[in-house]
Amino acid sequence: MVKSAYIASLLAACATPAVGQLHQLAVNAGLKYFGTCLDNSHTSDAALMAIINNSAEVGQLVPENGQKWAYVQPTQNSFTYTTADVIPNLATSKNLVLRCHTLTWHSQLPNWVANGSWTKAQLQAVIEAHIANVMAHYKGKCYAWDVVNEAADDSGAWRDSVFYRVMGTDFLPISFKAAKAADANTKLYYNDYNLEYNGAKTDRVVEAVNIIKAAGAPIDGVGLQGHLIVGSTPSRANLATVLRRFTALGVEVAYTELDIRHSSVPASSSALTTQANDYANVVGSCLDVTGCVGVTVWGMSDKYSWVPSTFSGAGEALLYDSNMNKKAAWTAVSSVLAAKATGTAKPSSTTTTLVTSTKATSTTAAPATTTTASSSTGQARWGQCGGIGWTGPTTCQSPYTCQKQNDWYSQCL
Repeated sequence: MVKSAYIASLLAACATPAVGQLHQLAVNAGLKYFGTCLDNSHTSDAALMAIINNSAEVGQLVPENGQKWAYVQPTQNSFTYTTADVIPNLATSKNLVLRCHTLTWHSQLPNWVANGSWTKAQLQAVIEAHIANVMAHYKGKCYAWDVVNEAADDSGAWRDSVFYRVMGTDFLPISFKAAKAADANTKLYYNDYNLEYNGAKTDRVVEAVNIIKAAGAPIDGVGLQGHLIVGSTPSRANLATVLRRFTALGVEVAYTELDIRHSSVPASSSALTTQANDYANVVGSCLDVTGCVGVTVWGMSDKYSWVPSTFSGAGEALLYDSNMNKKAAWTAVSSVLAAKATGTAKPSSTTTTLVTSTKATSTTAAPATTTTASSSTGQARWGQCGGIGWTGPTTCQSPYTCQKQNDWYSQCL
């Protein structure tokens, strides 16, 4: 009986095709999730939601704006969750990982907080009341909360926020202690951007983690937002070095708001290739570091990216274009994940180059893992060349040969 059940389970597993979409590939590669932010106003776009609703592609959601202070407590002691609940409810209905964002942040604050005349004790009480109420509302639903967001200035100094002006760095451990008291089972994150370059700002955030810990407050993770620029993104090895600075402090890490923008658009073919390889290096660095748990892109489609309205002339920063077509960057990310999942990942090096063409693979049930464009003489090195459901090239450019990794994936090696 036991033997028969075991054989049956194996047959069932073999009958289920591997899914060549980003979340499933990420999980197969050892991550907890691959996900995206989503804003309430974008849920009416059927083409976008067809991507979001594919749980093999998107396994985690974060509300882009709805949970921020200005929306949930616009006036003191008056909490409202109509806007805030939209994306969490969607995540719950689809059994997706939910990252919650964000609690103590200098931006998108209501005027009564940002412009109030506070004593330290008064502002501490305001922070504690806000965190207690919001986290109680979502208790048990969030894998992680971004407890403190962007407390370091771009120069590496502490950011000149109402919290720092009134409380110094004490607002850091106070926020984390309040969060732990509100929900002991969620992961508590510090979240910031421009940490990837390992400069003065990174040093300051390392200090922030140490301040929080020294005060006896809990902190479980550091989120590196990953708002990067095509051609200026650090190498895979350098990114991994930054991640390890934080995991060495005893916290997990994740890329929490990844996008890689072109400085001018429309992007050229060569720029799209560079973007694809930059994405591969970021995702690859997470795979290289024990303690990096996942990747969240800050939107799936260029149509809804925050970049053009913030950086004049820049854009096209995401994995899908404005018409919801996969870009070369999507192909590069899927390739890195698939290579890790099948045990064919290249070792971390100064730079990982995976894409030499801007053509993205089509959506199929089998892994879409082409990493370089094929030519008339066969598939390029590292490209997919076979597997159940594969309809692309089955021969490889010399001197590479098509080597089976599993029933669903063969690769030119």
